[in-house]
Amino acid sequence: MLDLRPNCELCDRDLPPDSKDARICSYECTYCADCVETRLHDVCPTCGGNFAPRPIRPLTAFRDTHRLGLGHHPASTTRVHSKFTTDDISAHVARIRDIAPEDR
Repeated sequence: MLDLRPNCELCDRDLPPDSKDARICSYECTYCADCVETRLHDVCPTCGGNFAPRPIRPLTAFRDTHRLGLGHHPASTTRVHSKFTTDDISAHVARIRDIAPEDR
């Protein structure tokens, strides 16, 4: 199950569980749409993969037999920040941004 990390790992913008601006890679690195589009150019600084909109977890369980939803599985409160420098991220992005995600 996704952690639903609370912030953009680059600019530290708050990304609550219902944010339509949260983007994740296949390893769940989490960034805001603005950073993904303008600074990262759809390249994850960690794995080199691309990003997709993070799903929004329902607030409540809609099936009585399942303990699902934010009430049973709350979002993470642990803030995560990229371990890479701005210069390193820029070089990494420049190196592979023109390679289609399926070819990286």
